Amino acid sequence: MDSPTTPLISRRSALIAGAATAAAVSTAVPATAAAQATPPSAAGPLMKLSLTVNGQAHALQLDTRTTLLDALREHLNLTGTKKGCDHGQCGACTVIADGRRINSCLTLAVMHDGGQVTTIEGLGTPQHMHPLQAAFVKHDGYQCGYCTPGQICSAVGVIDEVRRGIPSHVSADLNARPLLSADELRERMSGNICRCGAYSNIVDAVTEVAGSRA
Repeated sequence: MDSPTTPLISRRSALIAGAATAAAVSTAVPATAAAQATPPSAAGPLMKLSLTVNGQAHALQLDTRTTLLDALREHLNLTGTKKGCDHGQCGACTVIADGRRINSCLTLAVMHDGGQVTTIEGLGTPQHMHPLQAAFVKHDGYQCGYCTPGQICSAVGVIDEVRRGIPSHVSADLNARPLLSADELRERMSGNICRCGAYSNIVDAVTEVAGSRA
């Protein structure tokens, strides 16, 4: 038989030719078509609101889906409040809103329009520490320190709850003023997770401050 006159193309050459063709086609797509393929902006509606944080008034305009945690960290630069799980399971984002401790990752900033918020920055400074901050230092109630702001804000709320006679799930008598026993304290602080395992030292720190205020 006669030899074929059509030259053979190697697999490598075919792949190179195919890639070059695809590149040429993509550069030929009009810019308008590429723009039409771009998804629309994901920004939501904005809302004006006012927050008093650590005694200072702030006027904000936020996407209505912004959590209180993100408003504090991203818009007010109060990064002491930590973002841990972002699902309300670790307590690192605990702040005090209108006198009640809450997980700031689970609430929207717009829900607190006109409200009062206290973060770890508002409790004390390195020069003038809150009693709980000083007790955490004294009893080594932290290691990495990531959960500490939430632990301290939650402990402030716990001491206030006991002072006001609010029972917990382990209170034996719902009509009697609860005592801040180790069981009570561990139950009330159970929403704050310490991955370093400094729980015993945290109990000692909170017990000392609660006892001095009893």
